[in-house]
Amino acid sequence: MSSHDGTTGGTTDAGVELHPWSEGDLDLLRRANTPELMNWVGGVESDEQVRARHERYLRLAPDGRGQQFRITIAGHPEGVGIVGYWQHEWRGAPALESGWSVEAEYRGRGIAPAAVRLMLEAARAAGETLPVHAYPSVDNPASNAVCRKAGFTLLGEEDFEVGGGVLRTNDWVAELAHAPGRPSGGDREA
Repeated sequence: MSSHDGTTGGTTDAGVELHPWSEGDLDLLRRANTPELMNWVGGVESDEQVRARHERYLRLAPDGRGQQFRITIAGHPEGVGIVGYWQHEWRGAPALESGWSVEAEYRGRGIAPAAVRLMLEAARAAGETLPVHAYPSVDNPASNAVCRKAGFTLLGEEDFEVGGGVLRTNDWVAELAHAPGRPSGGDREA
C-alpha cells in the first residue's frame, strides 16, 4: 500500500510499501526486539511479551482502533521494519499514537520517513481524523529526524513512565483532519 506521491496504491521514491500486519510477521517483530531499538522504549521484551504484542497488532485492524504494518522494499518482501498507529488518550482527549522501527542495515535510506508518511495516508484513507502523536526520546536524533521529515510538528517535551523508569520525549503531532488547501503537519518546531 503506497505510491509515488506517498498515498496508498504503489511504490514510493524510496521503494517503500506497507502491508497490513499478518500472522507471518512475528519474526519481523522478534528481529526488532534488540537493545539498540528497544532501549529507547523501555528495554528488550521477553519472547512472551513479543508474542503478546504481535497478537495486539493482529487485533488492531479488525477492531478499528489503529493499524500496524510491515514495511517492505524491493527484494525484501519479508519486511525491513514496522510502522503503525493506535488509539490512546492524550491530556484527557482521544488521540492516536504512532511508532516505527527499521532494521539497522536499512537505515539512512529514507525508508522510515517514507513509511511514516504512508502510514499517515493509510490512516486518512481509513477515515481517521484524530491527531497522530509520536514520542521519540529527546536523545534519539534519528527518530526525531523521522518525525520532522514525515511532516510532524514539534509541540515540546514530555515525561513518560516506561518500564519502571521515566523517559524524556519530544511530543510531535501530525494532523489528519485539516482544512482544504492547508497542509497537515509541517516542519515548523514549537
